[in-house]
Amino acid sequence: MSLGDDHESSGGYGGTGQTRTRLPDSGDAFGDPRRRSSSRSLVTVVGVVVLLIAAIAFANRGDGDTESSGSGSDKAESSATAPTGEQPVKSKAGDIATGYAHTEQGAQSAATNYGIALGSADMYNLEKRHAIVNTVYAPDVAAAQLPEFDQVYSKESFLEKLGLTKDGVAPSGQTFVSRVVPVGTKVASYNGGTASVALWYTSLFGLSGEGSKNPVTESWYTTTYQLKWVDGDWKVTGFTQKDGPVPVGRDQRASTAEDMSKAVEEYGGFTYAR
Repeated sequence: MSLGDDHESSGGYGGTGQTRTRLPDSGDAFGDPRRRSSSRSLVTVVGVVVLLIAAIAFANRGDGDTESSGSGSDKAESSATAPTGEQPVKSKAGDIATGYAHTEQGAQSAATNYGIALGSADMYNLEKRHAIVNTVYAPDVAAAQLPEFDQVYSKESFLEKLGLTKDGVAPSGQTFVSRVVPVGTKVASYNGGTASVALWYTSLFGLSGEGSKNPVTESWYTTTYQLKWVDGDWKVTGFTQKDGPVPVGRDQRASTAEDMSKAVEEYGGFTYAR
């Protein structure tokens, strides 16, 4: 999850087809993202931190009545989308799915799940951050990036702007929300040993609770991950990030802080596989 502003940021962190998802085991923790400020930009970090997502207005697509056409036998019956592609990964490093197929589909799954982990609230915890970076990045890249990540995430002035304590903890009575919600992926390039995968996603970021000065808001981004096949799995070697595509928002009443906190606690994230 990057600390990007409204401009494209870079750092270290295809094909098409239907995406299928499976719920993570009860212990899965990586289903979040980040970035928030009174304006759309938060902070700029020299292209190392992934997905610290900025806050835009909390406008989501609203309800709408859909008209059905046809009648009787002329109406086509709907059916569930058949799962396609590789079987979901079965191995994990902590809470992060690992062991992806050495294919374009496997690269897309890796980019998606790694993006979720790097955009999670766990990146603000020193021990969990190190576990995530060491799992997601190629070993040589992780060794170089960890000091940069630690410098950014432990900077008190930065954490204070977010409303967090020096340990990255939300104030009493508030819930820190940082969650990436993938929409789709596209393989920009693939040659077997390396891959470039674009991940389009929406994100939720902020503090939920009474008195929060940084309420949970929604943003849209596309992050393109550079991946390398290392020791039998895909690993991140770099990334670029840009805003959008952003859908047109429809008016919906924002949920209360209590409802938002409850939803974040009750609804877990997904593990994605192609």
